[in-house]
Amino acid sequence: MVWSRDNLQLMEPGERAALMRALVELAEEDPLDDPGHRKRHRLFLALAAGTCAWMIPWIVYLASTLPGDYTVGQWSATWTGFDIALLATLAGTALAIRGKRQVAIIGMLVTATLLTCDAWFDVMLSYGADEFPLSVVTALGGELPLAAVCFHAAHRLIRLTVHEAWIRRGLIEAEPPLTRIRLFTLIEPGQGRPSGRILSGDAQDSASAVVRRRVRGGRRRGGRRPGR
Repeated sequence: MVWSRDNLQLMEPGERAALMRALVELAEEDPLDDPGHRKRHRLFLALAAGTCAWMIPWIVYLASTLPGDYTVGQWSATWTGFDIALLATLAGTALAIRGKRQVAIIGMLVTATLLTCDAWFDVMLSYGADEFPLSVVTALGGELPLAAVCFHAAHRLIRLTVHEAWIRRGLIEAEPPLTRIRLFTLIEPGQGRPSGRILSGDAQDSASAVVRRRVRGGRRRGGRRPGR
């Protein structure tokens, strides 16, 4: 059966949503089901777990061995390079937002992280010096608020992207929080894969209802006498 725009307009919103869900289930594939992706997924988890296990004793070692004061070289180059990187991420993020590109989300997260690090190092490295009050003011009044704005904007853009995908998938209930949405697909962890049926029960009922209405409408139009 060929579905025309007129056929779809005859459907109720809930019926169209059910049909959209059934169509998405037919085409939806989870990239994480690919054996190569599963292997890289396990490798990353192993690396992350190993790094976390290594970081714990390393932090303890640093806390117990590092001196309270230390004279460093390349102080100017270090901070100049850091600020250049921060400027580059801010400019790149602004260009991505102006162009309405998804990469703006990455730029916001990187910018927010650099701003947070900037505030941390400014305050901690100036402690006990004359610059300490100024560092606290710039951190609380500039760097940290801007970082919070970037984090919030990135979260909101991700939520809006998920919401758009949620609607296009034919789901009409409220979408769950990001912590419950699976990578690449909108299936929640533990929900499992689609059943594999060609049409779900709701979509079958919706399609049948539309066909019945179309047939009844055709009969009424066909039964009219000329001139009426």
